[in-house]
Amino acid sequence: MQLFYNPELLETSSQISFDKEESRHIVKVLRKSQGDVLHITNGKGWLFTAEIEFADQKHCRAKITSKTFQEKRNYTLHLAVAPTKMNDRYEWFLEKATEIGIDTITPIICEHSERKVIKTERFEKILQSAMKQSLSCYMPQLHAPISFKDFVAQEFSGQKFIAHCEELDKKSLKTQVVPNSEITILIGPEGDFSVKEIELALQNNFIPVTLGNTRLRTETAAIVACHSVAFTNE
Repeated sequence: MQLFYNPELLETSSQISFDKEESRHIVKVLRKSQGDVLHITNGKGWLFTAEIEFADQKHCRAKITSKTFQEKRNYTLHLAVAPTKMNDRYEWFLEKATEIGIDTITPIICEHSERKVIKTERFEKILQSAMKQSLSCYMPQLHAPISFKDFVAQEFSGQKFIAHCEELDKKSLKTQVVPNSEITILIGPEGDFSVKEIELALQNNFIPVTLGNTRLRTETAAIVACHSVAFTNE
């Protein structure tokens, strides 16, 4: 099934018009024509079935024929992950985390961060593509970058964890996650969190955890954390 994304679609919508880029993709690339069926999500849980009324490379229009609501997972996951030096590594994390299941992503700027400037426009496109590929009807929310200090000072519901590499008393994440709950996990940059940042997180009631016996790259650690939470909730 080919899934399209239109965040402006409402439960009450009866028609959808595609922009020039998507119209060209539908008509020229996918070779769809009048009467063919399309599947569209608004990223908020709704899956719409639509029949093409007007097929043109510059303007494709379809009428909504049915809609279904996809229930959310029984948990919510917020990963706060420091940007990686190479953008493609962070993009890989965004793609795979969306496929596995994630609700919110926040880039956090840390003391050891080698990248402190982020262009979220491309990240949004990565999330959209991964959502459509995995046939999910929920678009993960991408927050603007924020400093580590400001992030941990916020109020969060549910469980809060920080995964780091320091030789301190830590529990395994998979043994600490409570199913059917709200979860926030901090993942540090290349070079890990600073000792000061770890202390600050602990002061704000984040639980220190380990993701395994080996030292993981930032993006790998984020995926392991994402999968650990998903596996616990199966």
